[in-house]
Amino acid sequence: MHSLAKAGMIASLLFSSLAYAAGINIGATRVIYHGDAKDESLSISNNDTVPYLVQSWAQSISDSGVVGDAPFMVTPPLFRLDGGQKNVLRIIRTGENLPEDRESLYWLDIKSIPRTDPNDKRNILKLAVKAEFKLIYRPKALTQTPEEVTEKLQWSRQGNELVVNNPTPYYMNFADIAIGGHKLKKPRYVAPFGSARYSLPAGAGGQITWSIINDFGGTETEHRTP
Repeated sequence: MHSLAKAGMIASLLFSSLAYAAGINIGATRVIYHGDAKDESLSISNNDTVPYLVQSWAQSISDSGVVGDAPFMVTPPLFRLDGGQKNVLRIIRTGENLPEDRESLYWLDIKSIPRTDPNDKRNILKLAVKAEFKLIYRPKALTQTPEEVTEKLQWSRQGNELVVNNPTPYYMNFADIAIGGHKLKKPRYVAPFGSARYSLPAGAGGQITWSIINDFGGTETEHRTP
């Protein structure tokens, strides 16, 4: 389960120094939208005793941080979730043409806002919390998983950078990358048929090892270059 309380704070309401931790939990850390599916679902629950207003939407975000529209609709887009209650978000493709020879990456944002009681005179800081999840469209023709083809990644060292080329149609979301036992900081992912560059720690050299995050948000086997 992924707790929005740990995802990061985006805004504060009221005042004082007492933070109110969100009790919203999401049933996955990513959504794989299969090309032959009418929709995909994601469970959401409120483990707190107070109600929250939950807002959800999909968007595209470029490497430069530019935000754009996504060909997906999230329903319900805005709803109240009472304490101890559960609901299901449905992600629906809106019909835009997407590449059928590779995966496409979008983002699912979920924001939770705790109820403010106007009769509560205590100085309590309540926080709106937003979490961002990967939303990956996987065409019907792609019948494998990233883990099954991650050994095809091509690694090379160019100066003070480690370069990885991805000849597969899948996004490779890295959990860890290390060279000679030196772990790289925040390796992120490499796009289908694309490449990524990572700065090397001083003195790093030797065998490269990596592990990727699977469809369920877990870490798979550690892989090694020859």
